[in-house]
Amino acid sequence: MSSLRELCSGLPLRPLPENRGRWAGVPHAPVRTPDLSPAEEQLALRNALRYFPPDVQKLLALEFAQELRQFGHIYMYRFCPTIEMRAYPIEQYPCRTRAAAAIMHMIMNNLDPAVAQFPQELVTYGGNGQVFNNWAQFWLTMSYLSKMTEEQTLVMYSGHPLGLFPSSPCTPRLIITNGMVIPNYSSRTEYEKLFALGVTMYGQMTAGSYCYIGPQGIVHGTVLTVLNAGRRYLGIEDLAGKVFVTSGLGGMSGAQAKAAAIVGCIGVIAEVDKAALVKRHRQGWLMEVTDSLDRCIARLREARKKKEVLSLGYHGNVVDLWERLVHELNTTGELLVDLGSDQTSCHNPFNGGYYPVQLSFSEAQSLMSSNPAAFKHLVQESLRRHVSAINRLAQEKFFFWDYGNAFLLEAQRAGADVEKKGANKTEFRYPSYVQHIMGDIFSQGFGPFRWVCTSGNPQDLAVTDHLATSVLEKVIADGVKPSVKLQYMDNIRWIREAAKHQLPSCHVLRGADPASTRPLTAALWWPPSPGKVVGSQARILYSDQKGRVAVAVAINQAIASGKIKAPVVLSRDHHDVSGTDSPFRETSNIYDGSAFCADMAVQNFVGDACRGATWVALHNGGGVGWGEVINGGFGLVLDGTPEAEQKARMMLSWDVSNGVARRCWSGNPKAYEIICQTMQENSGLVVTLPHAVADEQVLQQALRP
Repeated sequence: MSSLRELCSGLPLRPLPENRGRWAGVPHAPVRTPDLSPAEEQLALRNALRYFPPDVQKLLALEFAQELRQFGHIYMYRFCPTIEMRAYPIEQYPCRTRAAAAIMHMIMNNLDPAVAQFPQELVTYGGNGQVFNNWAQFWLTMSYLSKMTEEQTLVMYSGHPLGLFPSSPCTPRLIITNGMVIPNYSSRTEYEKLFALGVTMYGQMTAGSYCYIGPQGIVHGTVLTVLNAGRRYLGIEDLAGKVFVTSGLGGMSGAQAKAAAIVGCIGVIAEVDKAALVKRHRQGWLMEVTDSLDRCIARLREARKKKEVLSLGYHGNVVDLWERLVHELNTTGELLVDLGSDQTSCHNPFNGGYYPVQLSFSEAQSLMSSNPAAFKHLVQESLRRHVSAINRLAQEKFFFWDYGNAFLLEAQRAGADVEKKGANKTEFRYPSYVQHIMGDIFSQGFGPFRWVCTSGNPQDLAVTDHLATSVLEKVIADGVKPSVKLQYMDNIRWIREAAKHQLPSCHVLRGADPASTRPLTAALWWPPSPGKVVGSQARILYSDQKGRVAVAVAINQAIASGKIKAPVVLSRDHHDVSGTDSPFRETSNIYDGSAFCADMAVQNFVGDACRGATWVALHNGGGVGWGEVINGGFGLVLDGTPEAEQKARMMLSWDVSNGVARRCWSGNPKAYEIICQTMQENSGLVVTLPHAVADEQVLQQALRP
């Protein structure tokens, strides 16, 4: 295929494209085990074939059936496009509206092999964060977008393009729902079947909403998390010589290596998948790698003594690493680690998200599909060992937090010692990073705001960086509280040092063989290469309502004046102030009993749609796992028009104030302070404020038998 025009012309049927099967040399999703009955297999096949006319169904039925039985899902590999998948400049897309072209730009970025974790399975990140259910849906969606006018809205049901429906120019051009399963059927077992049937999908957060910007987003969040962990737990700003131990170098977790280098500490990251390790080393995020625990500990000691900045990848299981750190403590009395966390995909622990310490990587992959029950038993045994080692280290001056990946939740389900006596259901022996580190940031209205320059021109991104820095400096000059100023300063530093911390390409360069059996006995295994920025021309920063609106207005005005050459897409991670109801992550620091309620995320989705968003998305699952969270996101296209500025002011204000108001009502004092200040600045905002119970004895007396 040679052009985007062909890509937007609908499903290629006459002739059918050649079936090239799975690509060699790229990572692929683990085999799924939906355990379908014969009748359900027929239904899955029937559902897949309804995208195709009868004259090709016999041929496709055979290969779709083979995919279903071999991989546990019908991906339709035959229809995987041969065009280079990347975010093309917006003017190259054959569309009738700029909004549609911007959406296509974002979709193709999510599927770019330099960005996506398993590109041929349409997974962007997190092991199972789907963009679409199958490739037929991709083709149809691109075709619909190319035809869409300003008086139509494309409706997406869990990857399936239901069609174009008449609407008005002031309504969203795209409305997405992913995984909206009836609550009583929102279990992992049911999900595997429903996904195999092709009727639902797990969109993670920004995978299924087409708003992923590559690793930069999670790098920034991880930088802020580790910086604030140092401030809270260690009482320091300078992390030189401090050791941060964690696991995971995949689609999201790979950011930990880069973040450790940026904050100036020693990061030791364990990873069982050699391909992921090689990928991060070749792109320059891991400075050194080794598969020797002896070498790992020796290098850690050396870096600690010299206060080196180091990101060291250990090719092995993190449980072995934690147990070795316990052994060093017990035999030498030396605590070699200061901060710790975990970023295995524990939201999906039994299908490739967590690998048990008892098995090699290949053994685990085999057992996962051949005997899921035995694999689950080993995972839970491994989780118990994992927690036991952490508990021993935590008896000393070592601080651990859950990174919102359901690690402690799954450890609890496995019978590990993570109980916090007298706590509620969302609290464990160790806090989540929201409860202790990032929760106050959300309560002040700060969260991961981002934008994408659809021209694909680095110069446009440079202009937005300058504008954002100037805007935030002005907000500080106008006067803000010290805690708010600290967040602004962290983000100004992030933007100013963006060039210094270029995020290089995720591609494994020619000559590197991730599947090689070559041992990693040396600490340095192939020199890292500088590469290029991954994916689209995007920037992320954590900002509050005032900062987001001011940055959006400045960018829109720069587009109008020609300083920025093409529209800019505003978005955010769903992991934000208002976007996600997740009792074990984003709302884990809400203690009025409403942490398990999803009104905030649903209202945010509807409210963004009513206030000018170009597209909106609402998802079941994301981060913590299927059935554990409801979250939503948006995309807003700035095109330099007064209407775009009005939409940005209205929608961004709601998108933050909704969550701050909810957090205020739950009893958070910082959210109370921020929402009161916002009401003073905007007379149209009137929020119900809570009254604290002045005397706790009133409660006890009233409830006395």
